[in-house]
Amino acid sequence: MRTKIYILLAVFSMTNVFAKQKISYPPTKKEAVSDTYFGIKVDEPYRWLEDDKSAETMNWVKSQNLVTYGYLAQIPFRDALKNRIKTITNYPKLSVPAKKKSYYYFYKNDGLQNQSALYRSATEKGEPELVLDPNKLSTDGTVALNTVEISNNGKYLAYAIARSGSDWNEIYVMDLTTKEVLTDVIKWVKFSGIAWQGDGFYYSAYDAPEAGKEYSGKNEYHKIYYHSIGDEQKNDRLVFENKVHPLRNCGASVSENEQYLFISETETTTGNSLYIKDLTQKEAPIVPVVEGFDNDYNVVDYINGKIYVLTNESAPNQRLIAIDPAHPQKVNWKTVIPEAASVLESVNIAGGKFIAKYIENASNHVYAFDMEGKKLYEIKLPTIGTVASFSGTKEEETAYYSFTSFTYPPTIYKINLTTNSSELFRKPEVAFNPDEYVTEQKFYVSKDGTKVPMFITHKKGIRLNGKNPVMLYGYGGFNISLNPGFNTGRIPFIEQGGVYVVANIRGGGEYGEKWHMAGTKLKKQNVFDDFIAAGEFLIKEGYTNPKKLAINGGSNGGLLVGACLTQRPDLFAVAIPEVGVLDMLRYQKFTIGWAWATDFGTSDESEEMFRYLLGYSPLHNVKAGVKYPATMVLTGDHDDRVVPAHSFKFAATLQAANKGNYVSLIRIDEKAGHGAGKPIGKLIDAQGDMWAFVMYNLGMKVKF
Repeated sequence: MRTKIYILLAVFSMTNVFAKQKISYPPTKKEAVSDTYFGIKVDEPYRWLEDDKSAETMNWVKSQNLVTYGYLAQIPFRDALKNRIKTITNYPKLSVPAKKKSYYYFYKNDGLQNQSALYRSATEKGEPELVLDPNKLSTDGTVALNTVEISNNGKYLAYAIARSGSDWNEIYVMDLTTKEVLTDVIKWVKFSGIAWQGDGFYYSAYDAPEAGKEYSGKNEYHKIYYHSIGDEQKNDRLVFENKVHPLRNCGASVSENEQYLFISETETTTGNSLYIKDLTQKEAPIVPVVEGFDNDYNVVDYINGKIYVLTNESAPNQRLIAIDPAHPQKVNWKTVIPEAASVLESVNIAGGKFIAKYIENASNHVYAFDMEGKKLYEIKLPTIGTVASFSGTKEEETAYYSFTSFTYPPTIYKINLTTNSSELFRKPEVAFNPDEYVTEQKFYVSKDGTKVPMFITHKKGIRLNGKNPVMLYGYGGFNISLNPGFNTGRIPFIEQGGVYVVANIRGGGEYGEKWHMAGTKLKKQNVFDDFIAAGEFLIKEGYTNPKKLAINGGSNGGLLVGACLTQRPDLFAVAIPEVGVLDMLRYQKFTIGWAWATDFGTSDESEEMFRYLLGYSPLHNVKAGVKYPATMVLTGDHDDRVVPAHSFKFAATLQAANKGNYVSLIRIDEKAGHGAGKPIGKLIDAQGDMWAFVMYNLGMKVKF
């Protein structure tokens, strides 16, 4: 392990004078706009900010950024902090190799390349051959690879690119023999995979949106098409659509042997219908296996005459079942790997075995099963952490996996699945010594008595004197688990004595579907209570105090931060809501927002649901005269997942209402979206600004 060498550039002693200085915010006009829900009038004076492409809104964005960047520029250690993040980030990064025909394919980033490039080699550690470099697709690194799929015959590469962080994709095709990019171009692709069959593939797309509404208009009538190589998109064959229900999404996958097409249809983010089609039979019908959205059905693959499906049907922690495509009725299903006390997160088929990844107390354990479902052995992992990816073929006994934790950068291991012996395959050299830090898991009790886990990472030998700066991070939604993972942006914070905490609150998937559902709809307050209880626990246990406690979360986690800072402004010193869902009365009216109704409910479904949403909606619970924490709202101008209007309206409301001594700022990243595909340069810049704001407003004494 490389020894860390400190070069003392400066020591900055915080008096927090500027942090508490009054800021002159740009004027934000108010209009007499309101909505009436069930006889209750709700004012919304900043509705005009929803038109994010208007000249007026764009001028507002520029003026807000001028204030924000002016504030950030006066933080004395800001540049040194960014340089430290840059140094830690500057190491070669490689993905797990995936074998396709005679090549091993993998991603590689030399260190500070804006985007990782796709390579291949003839042997697992052979000379890398560049296949596709997305850095050449734009001058500023804002074009990113999204989905990449190689045809089963190894002839073609289909790849989807996203521009400026948008969810909209374009698909292109490369001849892998000549490296020539073909004439095929497919547009208006969104929430889609690429599923090869022969010399063509299936994909999902919407009709072209109305001009000017590309990033905010509601996404309706998702469709599945088949594209033949060399043809024009207008000639693509329509495979599946739902004309009756416009607010549904659909996706396609194909078995590795190309015998079956699998179609999944979803109404929200939870539950799906499953259909199959025999591709070996001309004019074969699309056959429903399961209709309805009560449960999840995720196809692993078709092998040995059976379709293997991971499902939570009759198993909140998930089980693996086998379905005979000739007799797909539920009465004929067979359980292969039964439900266990831990959550069965994913299943791969490799080396003639099922490789099952479980979540046990928010970290991963991996087991091998034979094809009949008999447990063979556990794959021993280095420490508490996360298996970020796994790659192997059905036939070969050798496979690869990537392991990471809060202080353990992604490291690739090679495993012999016959002998259950793992060996180090590729280890990154990072300018950071993890041996100086420790991660511990603790459990605390929420408001209603529920026991909730958290991970706490800090320097070894920390004193629990109630004075440590703490960053508390959370998400709490959509059945998503916050497992341990490495992020170079937060390393300087813990190097400077900060404590980084992840709370595995309800709404997530750490303990299966019951844990998820306990944080949805009319139980959403449980999520906020869990997060608030986490902060109170850290104070009680002597880690910190309210003047040293910061909170952060993104997307649904941005909602979490917004709700908690409005409910308990006294508990936190700093709040960073990122790309957050902050207007709970209108979120469903934009892009894909309607799909979140299973978790949130909507303001128009019932008076009870409306009143509940109104009770915690961050935008509608900012109160005039309240002293709020130092807040920096983060969003991107091309975010078409959670449209920036959420952040715009919330920031304007907070600026008008906040009577405290701390600032309420918004940082709007240009040519950036919800987060995916952001170039490394912009990532470092954004992380540096966020952590500079946090460390400055926590009064940390910083030295680099």
